[in-house]
Parts: sequence; structure tokens; C-alpha cells
Amino acid sequence: MAIEHDYFGLIGDYWAERKEYGDQDVEVVLDADSDDVSSASLDAAATMVGELELIDDELRGVFVGQLDSGSSPVSLFLRSVLGGDDADVAGDAITRDSGDRDIDALRSLSLVRVDLRPDADGDGETFAEFEFGLAPEDIDSRLVASIDIHRDMVDLRFDA
Repeated sequence: MAIEHDYFGLIGDYWAERKEYGDQDVEVVLDADSDDVSSASLDAAATMVGELELIDDELRGVFVGQLDSGSSPVSLFLRSVLGGDDADVAGDAITRDSGDRDIDALRSLSLVRVDLRPDADGDGETFAEFEFGLAPEDIDSRLVASIDIHRDMVDLRFDA
């Protein structure tokens, strides 16, 4: 049985929309079984869509905090992208020049996709995944941050 939500409309199994903020065009996807999702979870997902820019900024702050560890997913992602076969393309995609290449690369990331899973609304469950890329049209590597319904980080991974 499908349910209806003020923001998402009729909820079946899949909903998608392109959202623009700043100079970014983000694919937002809601994937939920209407039998397993609550109105409160859908409201939380709608709030996240409305606050993409704020959540993006929060996640980038977490990324910066991970630069100290050479084995963190953020460090592995940056080493792979900035030092790999696509280093020239990645370098051209860096839009800022503060003198700290890693920070500039993180600031230049594009938020490519957000997957919302309102049926995973428990503490520590992946409620949303935010997928970032540097020159995402040309480079397949992604930095993926998973957060729970309270916007706490659940997982951070580097997908090559």
C-alpha cells in the first residue's frame, strides 16, 4: 500500500529529483518501502532535502578533521584522486588556492548524489548517504558519507 507525503507525494518504492544549490546540481533519491516507513521519517528526509547545503558543510567539516590520519577514507580518496591517473583532471577541478591542496580539494568537491532511506530511522542506521566527487563527470572515485536520522556519521568510505 502506498502512502502520501506533503513533500514527496505518493510514496511507492522510489522517488528522485534534481536539486540545485550554489553551483551544484544534486540528484536526490528516496528509496523506501511504503509499508516500512513512518511519516516522521519522511518528514526528517524532507528536512534533509531542504538543508542539503547545511549538511554538505557539516560533512566537509568532518572530512577536514580526518586529514590528520593518513589511513582515513578522506586521505585515501585524496591520495588516489590527486596522485592517480586522473591527477591532471583533478587538479583542474580544484577551484580554490589557499596553499593547502587537500583543503582546497575538499572545498572543491561536488555533492553528486544523496540517497535517503527513511525506513532506516534507528540510531546508527544509514538514513542518508551523501556522495561526493572531484570532477565527477571525469573521475569515478567517490567519497561517501553515511549519516543517521540525527545527522551523526555512521560510516565514511572511499569508493574507487
